[in-house]
Amino acid sequence: MSELRFDPVTGEWVATATHRMDRPQMPSNWCPFCPGSGRVPDNYDVHIYPNDFPTFATPPPEPDIKGDELHKVRKSFGFCDVVLYHPDHKTHLMELEIEHIIKLVKLWQKRFLELMAYPKVKYVFIFENNGEEIGVTMPHPHGQIYSFPFVPPIPAAEIANSRKYFKKAGRCIFCDLLKEDEKSKTYRVLDSKTFAVFVPYAAKWPYEVHMIPKRHVTNIAELTQKETAGFASILRRVLRTYHAFYGFRFPYMMAMHQAPKGLEKEPFYHFHVEFYPVHRSRTKLKFRAGCETGAGLFINDSQPEEKARELLEYAAPEED
Repeated sequence: MSELRFDPVTGEWVATATHRMDRPQMPSNWCPFCPGSGRVPDNYDVHIYPNDFPTFATPPPEPDIKGDELHKVRKSFGFCDVVLYHPDHKTHLMELEIEHIIKLVKLWQKRFLELMAYPKVKYVFIFENNGEEIGVTMPHPHGQIYSFPFVPPIPAAEIANSRKYFKKAGRCIFCDLLKEDEKSKTYRVLDSKTFAVFVPYAAKWPYEVHMIPKRHVTNIAELTQKETAGFASILRRVLRTYHAFYGFRFPYMMAMHQAPKGLEKEPFYHFHVEFYPVHRSRTKLKFRAGCETGAGLFINDSQPEEKARELLEYAAPEED
């Protein structure tokens, strides 16, 4: 079963996909993403793989229930892609050569444009879950791309507040945050000609960082060739900085936030990438517990300014 159910109390859509209960959990003797599995090409560098247990589908199945005015239901239209970063099962994104990561960024760009061309697709979400602590079911280096028939809640909130700020100030709030941090350097962790990385002022996770292009763009496909190379470089530096700080392959989530369909040319929203490492220290995990999950209020056990200074001490150097 796969369908979308509307929560009339919160005003949010919830995906119900019962078949995902059957997906494998970290198999040790076989991987469908490895060459020779029969599921992927025997030779590839980066590759799009249709998710075997998709939350969304095209064409979508009919909902299992009829629904009514109070219990609204709709088909779970969309796409769920697995993005394979490399054929080597044991490698990591931070270990790849820059030229290889550039191929990955170009694949993200290409697939973003393909998905946005579908009339029913309203939002394309590129993300990565990395590590058993996050709930990863396949250890092969990969990320995912979901396309939604609506704008999901977190990007929707960002878009609404960015629009409000632009109406009041006449400027992009992300551009203003960049300019402010360029002066103070209070939250800056990494810098390059095309991108900046900083701990957000109101970080939810202790070592959360945001990676943002210095030129105003609304989605990943708008990056120039130079910015695409800069994206690949700064992405690897972010991961290597985390690795140097933690001293082990840390679990994290990576989320790319971009403009939805219809707002690609609007001046108020700015493409950016958010990283959420779930270790609040080298030995302790940060759990999204009762207050965060039940009330929606994150409690950060640390001071963002302090965490920015700590990460800065381990900042990966800029490479030519």
